[in-house]
Amino acid sequence: MKRQRIMFQTLNFIILLTLSVTLFSQEKGKNNEFKPEVGQEGKDVVWVPTPQALVEKMLDLAQVTPSDIVIDLGSGDGRTVITAAKRGARAIGVEYNPDMVALSYRNAEKEGLKNKVEFVNGDLFEYDFSKATVLTMFLLPDINLRLRPMILDMRPGTRIVSNTFTMGEWTPDDTATIDDESTHWNTAYLWIVPAKVEGRWKFQPQGELVLRQEFQMVSGELITGGKKEAITGGKIRGDEITFYVGKTLYKGKIRGNSMEGTADNGKGTTRWTATR
Repeated sequence: MKRQRIMFQTLNFIILLTLSVTLFSQEKGKNNEFKPEVGQEGKDVVWVPTPQALVEKMLDLAQVTPSDIVIDLGSGDGRTVITAAKRGARAIGVEYNPDMVALSYRNAEKEGLKNKVEFVNGDLFEYDFSKATVLTMFLLPDINLRLRPMILDMRPGTRIVSNTFTMGEWTPDDTATIDDESTHWNTAYLWIVPAKVEGRWKFQPQGELVLRQEFQMVSGELITGGKKEAITGGKIRGDEITFYVGKTLYKGKIRGNSMEGTADNGKGTTRWTATR
């Protein structure tokens, strides 16, 4: 009996010891969970979180809807991706730091959105973000400029939103700010990828349209009957083009190598087409 009692006590001790070690390990794991620090080193930039108010403003500026695919380059702790997912969009983050990726999934899980988001551990220069309808970022100007050629090759109408930093001489289509003097990060810039129209177009009802393009701005001339008339006020917004020839306002839709639209001279409206 005494031997059995000792064996029973020993078994209880082993069970209690095992439970204690397990609980200690779990608690230690919680205490050792990765916590990001503002200014921590990254591959291309240090980590600074975008204020939540500016995240909302950026997504408002891009007019994000449930039909959008939002990709955040350098997604950090996942807040922009999670906020986009709350709006019903398909939301993806690209982040080089695997600890930040794990943190992002934990943050998404707390919001009940773990299965509604995707975080890719990888280099944003190697990731194919061409499927995005909205691209968000908080990167340095030189990185934005390195990304710019790839962005300009995206589908016309894709919305690009940046926290604070611009795209060089590519002028934003819109800007918004938050009223928060406690942070330097309070400005959102929006660009809409323009269709490519530079070149010579056969213009109907008659003539030729010669277009020069610098990002979303357009100039050139309309040639009819050997007469050249300058194009002024030309601008592209996604796949839509507007310009003036004299006092006539031309509006059109761009579909690859064809355009069609209307011309309004203030007295009436006529239709036009152009092909190249």
